[in-house]
Amino acid sequence: MRKARSIILWAVIAVCVIGLITLPVNLQTQLIASTAVVSLMAIIKILKADGVWRLIALAFGTAIVLRYVYWRTTETLPPINQPENFIPGLLLYLAEIYSVMMLALSLFIVAMPLPPRPSRLTEKKRYPSVDVFVPSYNEDVTLLTNTLAAAKAMDYPDDKLTVWLLDDGGTLQKQNSPDVREAEAAIARNQILSSLCRELGVNYLTRSRNEHAKAGNLNNGLKHSKGELIAVFDADHAPARDFLLETVGYFEDDPKLFLVQTPHFFINPDPLERNLRTFDRMPSENEMFYGIIQRGLDKWNAAFFCGSAAVLCRRALETTEGFSGISITEDCETALALHSAGWNSVYVDKPLIAGLQPATFASFIGQRSRWAQGMMQILRFRFPLLKSGLSLPQRLCYMSSTLFWLFPFPRTIFLFAPLCYLLFDLQIFTASGGEFLAYTLAYMLVNLMMQNYLYGSFRWPWISELYEYMQTVHLLPAVISVMINPRKPTFKVTAKDESVAVSRLSEISRPFFVIFAALTIALGVAIYRVYSEPYKADVTLVVGGWNLLNLIFAGCALGVVSERGERSSSRRIKVRRRCEFGMGGTWHAASIEDVSVGGARLQVFSRELSQPDVTTEAEIRFQPHGGGEPVKLPLVVRHVEVSGDVTTLGCQYRPKGPLDHRWIADLIFANSTQWAEFQQSRRRNPGLVRGTIWFLWLSIYQTQRGLIYFLRGMAGKKNKNLGRGSIQ
Repeated sequence: MRKARSIILWAVIAVCVIGLITLPVNLQTQLIASTAVVSLMAIIKILKADGVWRLIALAFGTAIVLRYVYWRTTETLPPINQPENFIPGLLLYLAEIYSVMMLALSLFIVAMPLPPRPSRLTEKKRYPSVDVFVPSYNEDVTLLTNTLAAAKAMDYPDDKLTVWLLDDGGTLQKQNSPDVREAEAAIARNQILSSLCRELGVNYLTRSRNEHAKAGNLNNGLKHSKGELIAVFDADHAPARDFLLETVGYFEDDPKLFLVQTPHFFINPDPLERNLRTFDRMPSENEMFYGIIQRGLDKWNAAFFCGSAAVLCRRALETTEGFSGISITEDCETALALHSAGWNSVYVDKPLIAGLQPATFASFIGQRSRWAQGMMQILRFRFPLLKSGLSLPQRLCYMSSTLFWLFPFPRTIFLFAPLCYLLFDLQIFTASGGEFLAYTLAYMLVNLMMQNYLYGSFRWPWISELYEYMQTVHLLPAVISVMINPRKPTFKVTAKDESVAVSRLSEISRPFFVIFAALTIALGVAIYRVYSEPYKADVTLVVGGWNLLNLIFAGCALGVVSERGERSSSRRIKVRRRCEFGMGGTWHAASIEDVSVGGARLQVFSRELSQPDVTTEAEIRFQPHGGGEPVKLPLVVRHVEVSGDVTTLGCQYRPKGPLDHRWIADLIFANSTQWAEFQQSRRRNPGLVRGTIWFLWLSIYQTQRGLIYFLRGMAGKKNKNLGRGSIQ
């Protein structure tokens, strides 16, 4: 009876909403209604009203969006007997409908996400046996050593923890390769990593053939291990000491639990953050997904495996014959298979690993191309909406995650649609300037405000649009390719231990300069047409404004592809940790101020410290997080600065063997609290007005920086060609 009443209530509400949306009103009434809704949403936001008020604001915003969709559908499409206008007009309409559909799915998922789960560190629990898998392909040995040392140092009973290096770079297939260089490299890698694992107390495992990429490597690990639970860490994802203590207890709560996923936290900026210099003051791109979206998915039991920083149940994996490998995104595909088999998932919103992101723009695009192609494969082969065993909310959640990667299509249409009118005089959107103001501008403002409601301090205004534009240029061919041939894409490991030694333009930057030039020409045409055709200046101004917005993104993109030179791909992390500095057999009181994967900065508090050279070998002695006796870590001094009785030293680690990497890992990765504190320091919401002003200034600055890089590059090529000519 109660269910029937609920259905009737929702039906009545739906009828009322449809009636309001389709109510015929004049332009003035629409403008007043839009202004009232925007004002009301702004007031609720300014007052920081939450709970039911948040839902009320989102409901009013939804009404404006639906009103806009109704108007676009019934009044703005070009006549079908004008194909030159109708076809591009229809494509633009479909792109907008896609955006509205994704907004609707976002509202469903994150309107009221689950709050972060409380810490489980103090709970008494049983300790199930855990196999830790670190799959590897071609990663640097030092990178692997740090990750393995951190995994081995996790706070967990030794007899219940087994760490495995799953090496796909030293397989028998590679060792017997007809390419002599590849064979020799594989043999050397196998020997080096085998020795490394013996010294660290880690199991080394390779296989005969490189089949099914990462999924095949993980499944090979399953065959050779016996632990009740499987923890997976990418080669560049080092866990904190409390990772297992914060995650394994959930499996005792729910016998049908297959996954506990945690966020991917990164200690280095991605190429956009590095080149725009926003890493220390603005939330990273992935924080919107891990800070809000995964919590929203968790509410509907749809949080999915992200390939690393997760614990999985062996018993669950055995029911689906291990990790799925049809797509190149084996993580999401595996979660989809297990969710549809009736298993559950949990998301723990606490950074418990620290990883590395791609340092160059080309590597960043390569990584995103793999994600996009893999999600398209899942959409093609698994189609979540019709997947048996999933609940309706789970179907919608997985559809949202896969359909998102179609964004290159609407983004491309939004980018070039203004040019249809400005350059070719095509009428792809039949509306007056007043109608644009009453409907389209109101829709855009409401859309921005709703995104601010949903993501707040996790995503600043216009940043999502910039990220999507940057990816669209190169992801569009990749997505089209997988649509034509869904089995074509192959798994490619993303290079993450790179650095950009010299400032330069990215090798894939050319399309961004071409697009910027085309949009600049279109802006000039718009200005000319406002004066030469005053009778339709209102429409020209609107379309010109749209083109100007695209030009702002395109200009900012020039700064993104202008790679700043840096010596290291890693950033220093503040730690403030007591230690002793030893040199020449004498120890001095000191403090570790910050650390990175390569070295540390110390402050030594002693008047008796003799001035060290920049090549002086020394040691630090400190208490590890796990307790016990103080440990020593060898290093070499690289920089000296004296101020009174305080000497600041820049030092580089000089590990004498793999065991020293335990203490490097302890300095950098052991304490998960520092990651959470760093994240919180960046999570502030500038609001729409301040955020827009900031983004506009950022775009202006990055435009001129990108053009300077471009002119320098052209001058360098010219000088190089002149040099060749003189030699000839």
